[in-house]
Amino acid sequence: MPKESDLCPSDSPTALFGFELRRHRKTRGWSQIRLSKAVPYSVGTISMIETAKRSPSEQFARHCDEALEAEGALMRLWPMVSHASAPPWFRPWLDVEATAEALRTWEPLIMPGLLQTEEYARAILSGEIGVTPEQVEEQVSTRMERQSILRRPRPPFFWVVIDEAVLHRPIGSPRVMAAQLEHLLAAGQTPRLTIQVLPLNAYSTTGLAGGFAIAQTQGAFDTAYVESAGVMSRVTERPEDVRTLIYRYEGIRSEALSQRESLELIKETLPRWTN
Repeated sequence: MPKESDLCPSDSPTALFGFELRRHRKTRGWSQIRLSKAVPYSVGTISMIETAKRSPSEQFARHCDEALEAEGALMRLWPMVSHASAPPWFRPWLDVEATAEALRTWEPLIMPGLLQTEEYARAILSGEIGVTPEQVEEQVSTRMERQSILRRPRPPFFWVVIDEAVLHRPIGSPRVMAAQLEHLLAAGQTPRLTIQVLPLNAYSTTGLAGGFAIAQTQGAFDTAYVESAGVMSRVTERPEDVRTLIYRYEGIRSEALSQRESLELIKETLPRWTN
């Protein structure tokens, strides 16, 4: 781990957060051990975050802000940290997603990021060429924090359509897949969230060009995130682009099973990963 003198706050948002966390802790006259007794995190976790070896979660920032009486300073830094591990072209979508009142998404290849388990996300992100374990953990942390919008007292309406092949594509291990499908079933029971599966026997080709998501927020243009390989993924609010994707989404959804039928299909698929 880097020494205190080696950590430069201008290196990255993660380094800045670690620097400020250490500064507020020392201003209060606390050791890392003392801070660990005031928050639900170990000394090791605090040390790794102070030395920029790990990105903080939103909960970590909130707990430390309150314990150190930092008056919101750490919470104000956290959005910078959460965006830092995301590709530059994806960062605008994080802002849109966080304030959306309604989200629609189509995924032909993998589970939607907002519904992925931690282990499923880790398996997906580990497959990126040249990625380091540290980068993977930062990205996993960011993806898990994105899901906090679904745990709000009033979460956005969220309509999800996934291809049936996603239920059968092995990601990580059978144990990871079983946990992911169980998570999907649990999510399907929550209000304001609808999960539908496009069955293979629909013979639909409408969504084969790739996944996408559409966000709606009162007083703002509808915005879309369009997935493709590599750097070609993009965020757009051009009315003609969004309108085309809305038509495409409705075409896909018209061929999908109902939520009740979709959850039954997920239940029927689960034994494949548990036997």
